[in-house]
Amino acid sequence: MNIREWFGRVFGGEPEPPEPEQQRPRAPTAEDIEGALVRVEELVTGGAVPTVVTSRVRRVAKTVRETIPRLPNLGPGSPQAYSVVATATDYLPEALSGYLRLPREWANSRPVENGKTSLMLLIDQLDLLGATMDKIFDAVVRVDADALIAHGRFLQEKFGTPGAAPRPSRPEPPPESRSSLDLESP
Repeated sequence: MNIREWFGRVFGGEPEPPEPEQQRPRAPTAEDIEGALVRVEELVTGGAVPTVVTSRVRRVAKTVRETIPRLPNLGPGSPQAYSVVATATDYLPEALSGYLRLPREWANSRPVENGKTSLMLLIDQLDLLGATMDKIFDAVVRVDADALIAHGRFLQEKFGTPGAAPRPSRPEPPPESRSSLDLESP
């Protein structure tokens, strides 16, 4: 009971209706992310954008797709995992939509910031997203690579040096079957 409800009961006022509980939006699933990537790729098909844009969008989308199954490697609440999801669902679509709202000829030929056209700015944004997704992919794959390295070190400590084939051990003959020559040699 909050203070308003208490005053309402004590002084006879009408109780206020309880505030509705706010529901948190659910986290996007792998299917949601894939759907967002498909929609983005549809924006760049059919010559809607220059090929330099299409190739960069496909590069970013490919890296995001390769990263999605490994996102748990980053841990819960990871800013990097959030960046992957946001790239697919927000950053990439927003960059493309901003460019696509402009008339093509104008966007590709008129400088709008520091001598750069809208097309150049979009390419810079896509390159930045691509480089960022590459770094995140390297980080998530590095977890598996580190596990492989650790396992290799364990095996090396347990069984010897890497690359050296284990030498088969020759069983020693029983002492009664040894000849006098065998006893003299080490």
